[in-house]
Amino acid sequence: MVKVDAFLSGGLAEAEAVAAKVRAAGYDGLWSAELDHDPFLPLARAAGSAAPMELGTSIVVAFARTPMILANTAWDLQSLSGGRFILGLGSQVRAHIERRFSMPWSRPAARMREFIQALMAIWDTWQDGTPLDFNGEFYSHTLMTPMFNPGPLESGRPRVMLAAVGTAMTRVAGEVADGLLAHGFTTRSYLQEVTLPTVEDALARAGRPREGFEVKYSPFVVTGRNEEEIEQAIVETRERIAFYASTPAYRPVLEHHGWGELQTDLNHLARKGEWKQMGTLIDDDVLHAFALIATPEELPVALGTWVAGLADRTGFISPAGTGVDETVEMIATLRATVG
Repeated sequence: MVKVDAFLSGGLAEAEAVAAKVRAAGYDGLWSAELDHDPFLPLARAAGSAAPMELGTSIVVAFARTPMILANTAWDLQSLSGGRFILGLGSQVRAHIERRFSMPWSRPAARMREFIQALMAIWDTWQDGTPLDFNGEFYSHTLMTPMFNPGPLESGRPRVMLAAVGTAMTRVAGEVADGLLAHGFTTRSYLQEVTLPTVEDALARAGRPREGFEVKYSPFVVTGRNEEEIEQAIVETRERIAFYASTPAYRPVLEHHGWGELQTDLNHLARKGEWKQMGTLIDDDVLHAFALIATPEELPVALGTWVAGLADRTGFISPAGTGVDETVEMIATLRATVG
């Protein structure tokens, strides 16, 4: 059965109330993102009210931290939630890592593979008492004294899911992670014909089973209670798609559809800061490839049809004004549609 997730919006003060409402609506997971707030603190506040939902980050920027720092934070959230935490990692892009976080950038797929391997080595030390002796190209962790060892968890280590768009990072997910976070800037065709075959190949090469490996995918959703609201949502979604499409790292998705030059044009406008103009370059073909457009009544069936056979978990935000009982019905309809 497909799992249906919600997004933890707002700040720390609202986290517990949002979690309680989401839990009452029947969602399976509650996820936070590293945008304008720390991704971990709201989940810590929400953990009690969210039970028995899973808690996850989608995403936390791995390269802004060291494996040891993330190992500690994730371990604490796994303990606090009673084993319900999922560490969702992403690489971000070079400009943010170097200019926003002032951290090193090089060979992101290779670095991410080693980052996750280092996490696992640290957790093995805490959980099983394995001596910490990790020496890699990018990270080295060889010291763990009793004072700094939090000890084993009854639930075991957190699961790790990795955000990926290109095939190199997707292979890393299949090789060393517990799941894949498909970016919203992913079409059904790209996911079906490029991403999932890459995951399957990586799992096979690593000798790992497909069972237990989760794929999370939520497309852009455009909805509204009247034509005016939908039209405004379409304008905003065109701009959001254009923002992502301007990024060189996401060009393979466009090239898969024969739209590679669109990335060049959008990147040129982005460099000039012409954000509104960028949205006008997203025509209807591109819009409909990335975004699901439906009324609130149509949304559960449309989303269920969109992700059926492609994802183990998905998510959506209830349209404004939707009550808890309505959301319960929407989630039930979505699950029934996926089958």
